[in-house]
Amino acid sequence: MVERGGSDVPGGRRKQRVSMADVAALAGVSSQTVSRVANGHPAVIASTREQVLAAMRELGYRPNSAARALRYGQFNTIGVILFSLSSTGNSRTVEAIATHAAAEGYAITLIPIDVPTQDNMLGAFTRMGELAVDAVIVIMEIRLLDAGTVRLPPGVHAVVVDSDAGDRHTVVDTDQADGARRAVEHLLGLGHRTVWHVTGPQSSFSGQRRTQAWRAVLEEAGRPVPPEVHGDWSAESGYAAGLALAEQPDCTAVFAANDQMALGLLRAFHERGRTVPDDISVVGFDDIPEAAYFVPPLTTVHQDFAEVGHRCVQKALQQIRTPGGSPPGTDLVPTRLALRESTAPPRH
Repeated sequence: MVERGGSDVPGGRRKQRVSMADVAALAGVSSQTVSRVANGHPAVIASTREQVLAAMRELGYRPNSAARALRYGQFNTIGVILFSLSSTGNSRTVEAIATHAAAEGYAITLIPIDVPTQDNMLGAFTRMGELAVDAVIVIMEIRLLDAGTVRLPPGVHAVVVDSDAGDRHTVVDTDQADGARRAVEHLLGLGHRTVWHVTGPQSSFSGQRRTQAWRAVLEEAGRPVPPEVHGDWSAESGYAAGLALAEQPDCTAVFAANDQMALGLLRAFHERGRTVPDDISVVGFDDIPEAAYFVPPLTTVHQDFAEVGHRCVQKALQQIRTPGGSPPGTDLVPTRLALRESTAPPRH
């Protein structure tokens, strides 16, 4: 039950608390019908539903969702644990998870972890239990589950993003390898002899997947494999890499592991008088909204973050609603190449 209106009335008397029976009496229906309306049950005709809702509004009645959750053992909340919100992929994936969870009538509870350790992970799961969530989505990004550094507690409904642990957990991820392959094959198809690569952080699962695919494509094509140029996802690291690559006379094509580093490359090449794409072609990864407005507009690998978030929520709901949950396995979301003006055949 809840109080009608405010908490006090003149004279110090507390306002009478409104019950479900009060709503039923005013609406002229049974308490069971009021309960069905409060719980969104479909087996109520539209006119009766509106009659009950009008009574709720008049009396100031608000359903007790916490009591209902305890009664039915479901809280309509999905937890999200992640190690960083600073990267484009993580922030856009969380946004998509929140959007799709809301469409299913679920809220999300977000817990960031500053240092990715087993103790911190267990602490986050304990906190999620205290906050009463039905399932947890873990955005790993770094190579911890596949390396065995961090393990998820057994017996919990969990979906993992950015991990190579599909043999043990339900995993949803962008097809990182296919996206990188598309980027490198595009540059080779334009006639470039080889493709240089600015990597993501060495600890990053997605970064490592992209680097492995870049190398594999060059080796399969019998092309030289230049030394990796290490970045950290930031435009600053891309700029530093660009200053170094601008001094390589045989560098005519670069695949950057994300769009921010590609932006740094574009500035460095501009400052060193290397025109993009006439002198050097550049491809990024992510397809952030700003990529189409770089100078020149950036050719990049498009990640469908909305679909990743959608599949995460669907997998979580499957575990919540289906006895036995969903089996382990990796669900890969396809990529596509967004072609713009930053790539062209090499000048001979």
